[in-house]
Amino acid sequence: MNPRHRPYRSVLYIPGSNTRALEKARTLPVDAIIFDLEDAVAADGKRAARETLAAALAEDGYGPRMRIVRINGLDTPWGRDDAAAVREMRPDAVLLPKVGAPSDVDALAEITGELPIWAMMETPRGMLNAAAIAAHPAMAGFVMGTNDLAKDLGTRFRADREPLLTALGLCLLAARAEGLVIVDGVYNAFKDDAGLDAECRQGRDMGFDGKTLIHPAQVAIANAAFAPSAEEVDLARRQIAAFEEVEAQGKGVAVVDGRIVENLHVATARETLAKAEAIEALQTE
Repeated sequence: MNPRHRPYRSVLYIPGSNTRALEKARTLPVDAIIFDLEDAVAADGKRAARETLAAALAEDGYGPRMRIVRINGLDTPWGRDDAAAVREMRPDAVLLPKVGAPSDVDALAEITGELPIWAMMETPRGMLNAAAIAAHPAMAGFVMGTNDLAKDLGTRFRADREPLLTALGLCLLAARAEGLVIVDGVYNAFKDDAGLDAECRQGRDMGFDGKTLIHPAQVAIANAAFAPSAEEVDLARRQIAAFEEVEAQGKGVAVVDGRIVENLHVATARETLAKAEAIEALQTE
């Protein structure tokens, strides 16, 4: 699979201390897993969680799912030991919480070496420095931490997330400028399917690659929302065919469904087909 087209529709948090959840995650239809050593683990269980997760990753069995480990912050009593342990676990990436500046990424990279780094974007300072953080050579992806961000900003919950749109947009701009993956924050009401679907579709329409999830029951909705629909795939194929036909005839403009099709539309259509093919390949692995 082309790494550029790897799907990130569903990115599920799994507590690094929960052996049952670690086992179940091997069978879930998720695109990526964030193995969490931070918020999901109590202070007195940090060391044990690190050992439990190391054993699970050594056993592997997670197939094509992207394996990301979220460590504790380097300013905590556990962060540096987490980082050193993750370097030996060799997941696909390490996720650093509360990234506020490129210097935070520098500090982690000194410990984890060439392991790709993802950043939790969840503080006001992180929002203001998003472009510089995205440009760090070790940076591979952004994860929006909307709960912590809302707390720091003092915003109130709204279904349309209007108070957070500026921050979400800043991180999207920064990630896309540097070619990074960026996934949206969690939806807390895991039994509210309609609300989750609406927020997934909002994030998809904004440009996010997928959604971070807190419960396996949310996976199917995220996978459906962030995958190209059958109608979108059909339109993409027709746009490409129409454009190639007029190009072969020496004409300059193609029209599909009453709309002009130009080079930029064809580029988007090809990306849609590549994403659909990557999802299909992931499901057959």
